[in-house]
Amino acid sequence: MKESFFRSMTWLHTWVGLLLCWLLFLIFFAGTISFFRHEISLWNQPAVHSIENNKYQQQTLIESGLGYLREAAPDANRWWIGLPSDRQPELQVSHRHSQGEGKRDKWIDERLDPNTLTQIDGLIDTKGGNFFYRLHFDLHYMDRKLARWLVCFASLFMLIALISGIVIHKRIFKDLFQFRPQKGVRAWLDAHNLSSVLALPFHLMITYTGLVTLIFMLFPNPAETLYDEGLKGFRADFYPERQRIEASPDRLSEPAFDKAFAHFNQNWPEQKIKRVIVDHPDNAAVSIKIYGDNGTLIRDEYPFWQYSGATGDLVKTARIDPSNAEMLYGGMIAVHSGRLAHSGLRWLYFICGIAGCIMIASGCIMWAKRIRERLKPTQSGSIGLKLVETLNIATIMGLPLATAGFFYANRLLPPEITARADKEVLAFFVTWLITALASIAFRNTRAWQIFAYTNALVWILLPVCNALTTSGNLVTYIQEGKWILASFDFAFLATALVFYFQGNKLASKATHQAPTKRPRTRAATEQEA
Repeated sequence: MKESFFRSMTWLHTWVGLLLCWLLFLIFFAGTISFFRHEISLWNQPAVHSIENNKYQQQTLIESGLGYLREAAPDANRWWIGLPSDRQPELQVSHRHSQGEGKRDKWIDERLDPNTLTQIDGLIDTKGGNFFYRLHFDLHYMDRKLARWLVCFASLFMLIALISGIVIHKRIFKDLFQFRPQKGVRAWLDAHNLSSVLALPFHLMITYTGLVTLIFMLFPNPAETLYDEGLKGFRADFYPERQRIEASPDRLSEPAFDKAFAHFNQNWPEQKIKRVIVDHPDNAAVSIKIYGDNGTLIRDEYPFWQYSGATGDLVKTARIDPSNAEMLYGGMIAVHSGRLAHSGLRWLYFICGIAGCIMIASGCIMWAKRIRERLKPTQSGSIGLKLVETLNIATIMGLPLATAGFFYANRLLPPEITARADKEVLAFFVTWLITALASIAFRNTRAWQIFAYTNALVWILLPVCNALTTSGNLVTYIQEGKWILASFDFAFLATALVFYFQGNKLASKATHQAPTKRPRTRAATEQEA
């Protein structure tokens, strides 16, 4: 009975882990990079690199942002002001304009230097780290709802694989200290076990909370039962700040901004502000929305205050004193996204995410190698095995290469080119597609070696490309104390080193596995004669 149970769990772990492992690798890979999405957005905008991060009076910056928008976009239907932070040093000012019935409104994003309150010149169109953030659960080039259902199913498979892996793991503590790099498939098993066990709490947390983030898509029945309008009514109650405010036909020349902010600062003087949104700034329906900054609190949604811009009176609030249910739900999402994390904890998230990528990659490589070892020398393998080997190379080697392509496109594409941000994304997928096509023709150790060396080359040249196309480099970043930018060059070099080391290991393995010509025996010679 016991052996039968463990055999069943092993079968479940193998197939649940294999069927969607490449999608899971993409989700883990993009999610891991997304822990530094604001830093990537900063790196992608060289014009912002010269801004010094100082302490500012938030009310002064808000008034400056409102003044700028009043001059630059008086006819906009929404103003958006994002205050500077350690991860985003610029003052963000955006305005939205109606494009007519049936058309999407157009956003215009601008940036101000918070030290001089002047517009930053030389900004480029880029998605920055938000591309990887959305790729993590929207998968790009795909219907959003379908993509999120796929991500949910992949996460469920991941959770089942983790639990079944724990059940079948008989030496979970011993595997913490065991790695046999020269033992073929056993080396991949050790890598799989080590990366699984070392970051097991993280893997369980990130997978379960990932499902929680989409819980109302998976289980809409409670909301549909409690609210007459179903999910729409629930969202209106839970997210009051997202409800659309209709414009008024009456104009308003002098909104009561000063009165609204005076009331806010008097009643919540210690509250830091994340952003301010003004809806319909030029008519009587003007509304001021203030979003507080959670800092390192374990909360996802921001506390919210809405004021009438016509009278300056407080209209509604949300999440100032959240309920236990709100704290639990928001806390799980905050833990999943890492929004609560300071820089040290964010790096720990990143390292654990890399461990998750290694766990998934080693599992699918190990499956293919085990099947390949069982074949006779004259057998080429089934279509399924060839498909797995192709997907392994295309995903495990292709995604890092595509990411480098995204960064190169950011530095090398002309600033004035139309739809520049979309072309950066296109560079990512074209690079990935080229890798996938090449992996169809070449699936052996030599192919892994070539892709490893290719990754090493493109990643080690990224700091050089950055130095040649911007005014900064690793040396100047260190001298000026710009450690966020310096960390990118260090990360690029470390990535190149890892791939170079892997390429050397694969080259050494290929040398040892090279077929040698056996000496002809006397018996064989006599038989031929």
